[in-house]
Amino acid sequence: MTSEVVTFIDLFAGIGGIRLGFEANGCKCVFSSELDKFAQKTYQVNFGETPAGDITKIDAKEMPDFDILTAGFPCQPFSSIGKREGFANKTQGTLFFDIVGIIKEKNPPVIFLENVPGLVTHDEGRTYEIILGAIDELGYKVYEKILDSVDFEVPQYRKRIYIVGFKRDYFGGDSKIFFNFPKLSKKRVGVGKFIEVGVKGYTITKNLQEKYIFKKDDGRPLIIDSTYDKPVKTLVSTYHKIQRLTGIFVRDGETGLRLLTENECKAIMGFPIDFKIPVSRTQMYRQFGNSVAVPVITKIAREIIKTLQKETDKELGQNTIKQYIT
Repeated sequence: MTSEVVTFIDLFAGIGGIRLGFEANGCKCVFSSELDKFAQKTYQVNFGETPAGDITKIDAKEMPDFDILTAGFPCQPFSSIGKREGFANKTQGTLFFDIVGIIKEKNPPVIFLENVPGLVTHDEGRTYEIILGAIDELGYKVYEKILDSVDFEVPQYRKRIYIVGFKRDYFGGDSKIFFNFPKLSKKRVGVGKFIEVGVKGYTITKNLQEKYIFKKDDGRPLIIDSTYDKPVKTLVSTYHKIQRLTGIFVRDGETGLRLLTENECKAIMGFPIDFKIPVSRTQMYRQFGNSVAVPVITKIAREIIKTLQKETDKELGQNTIKQYIT
């Protein structure tokens, strides 16, 4: 442990959804990185710091020490590079390789990765096999699971793969590491109670409705209102493009149909209502669509802290971080 407070770094940070989940459990962020300038702006407004930019240009030696590496990393093509062996060769040229480099340099007790579920089947499963193999070769016992945000009382279907690794040397070997992903809730939360009424702006024109949105009577797109008692489908980063097949639109507003509001997006993603959005509406949709469901992260982080707590209590003979578990 770097200190009595559990510390973490926030890589590929986006607007800070993962950070919110770990801070909710008393953890302290000591470094962040995000390339997108608009996401950096939102991050700065909410956390008081501008993340470092291009991760490929960051020297891990200059990073502060930390307990947990977190990263919602992009999935890029992985190359086997001929017959050369070893995970370094297999991941070279991908952003995951930069994560590997940081892990090798800093050796944190825990790593936490998040990605789309398609990562598991990408390139017939070879990409995922390389990732898990690399983490294992770095000395970590791996736990991984696809979880859906609806099972955490979030009003949105949003499946993601979560990977948690615990450093074997730190915990005393595989047999000493005890981790469980959080329990799932059977309760389903409908989005209706979060839908605002009488909203001005966010409108979809009558012309677009007639010529595109409702051009076919096929039950698409999904139209909701304040009485809708089910979760909605996944909010995507291209939501602003008004796609009738994947869209979620609200029966409300000046033309009778509108886009989701800022507050509705926050509710669908599990962000706090006071989270600030200083960017354009288009960027807002991109940022939420690329982010994480915060309640899922919060509960996984809680289980990670419990596992760290057991090791810390064993070494120091005191409940040094129990007070931070929410």
